[in-house]
Amino acid sequence: MTATTYQSSDYMKTKEFPFWIQRFYHDHDNIPPAHAHEFVELVYVVQGEARHLFEGQSYMIKTNDVFIINPGEVHTFSIEKCQSLEIINCLFLPSLIQDSWLKEMGVSQSMDYFYIHPFLDKNERFHHLLNLSGSNSARILSLLEGMMHEYLRENPCYPTLIRLQLVELLIQLSRIYNERKVTENHSHRRKSENDLLIQRICGYLSRNYDQKITIQTLCHLFNLSPRHLNRLFKQETDQTVVEMLHKIRIEKAKQFLLETDDKVINVAIKVGYDDPAFFSRLFRRIVGCSPGKYKAKESSNYSPIL
Repeated sequence: MTATTYQSSDYMKTKEFPFWIQRFYHDHDNIPPAHAHEFVELVYVVQGEARHLFEGQSYMIKTNDVFIINPGEVHTFSIEKCQSLEIINCLFLPSLIQDSWLKEMGVSQSMDYFYIHPFLDKNERFHHLLNLSGSNSARILSLLEGMMHEYLRENPCYPTLIRLQLVELLIQLSRIYNERKVTENHSHRRKSENDLLIQRICGYLSRNYDQKITIQTLCHLFNLSPRHLNRLFKQETDQTVVEMLHKIRIEKAKQFLLETDDKVINVAIKVGYDDPAFFSRLFRRIVGCSPGKYKAKESSNYSPIL
């Protein structure tokens, strides 16, 4: 069966406040279909256990686990007859938390769980699944329940309060995530500061590929000079920042070409290019053929993820 794709409009009340949160109970007879979505999904396991089927792989999840699912990633659960699962689903679009806003608050460098963890290699993400305990689990559950309360009651200024609670949640998870990495790094070489910075930047590019991104934007967000940013990025990735952004956008364009009926001009706009001619030349240079030929050639061999 083809994976279901959920849109933000299926859950979220308004475009101005792209957020939704709810508690769910699943068992062997009540399992969601394999699905993807255009929003970020943060899942907290309140109690129970199950197998999480994620992008063709699987791993066990249990009480107090927390993990993030990115837009476009296909997943569901496998639950045995003797098992049950109670989770809190927190759904939001990345635009809910503006990077410039985090910068002004002075917390943009404290969001590794949001910037880095969702963009790790899939196998590495399994190893970095956060299982909380003690005061950590109580604090995270309290924040999620606070957001649910605000969302259901809709008291004055509740969107602002939920945004603040979500930022606090992600900061708390980032602290736990980083503390866990320090412990693990007693037996593994610690990532260099440069490597972490590059991952932060790549995470930002991956989340905002459809926006206008300039070197000045990145320098402002990550406190770097243009010269240092370009030199560091080339040194660590053997690519320039612009080359990396083009690569990310073209990969998304390939996905849109195969999964939608959008015209090339619309795909170009969706991945951040206002000039379709430039997009087509760039696509040909990177992929080896025009967008139209790529769609015609690959569509016959393409089958959606099941």
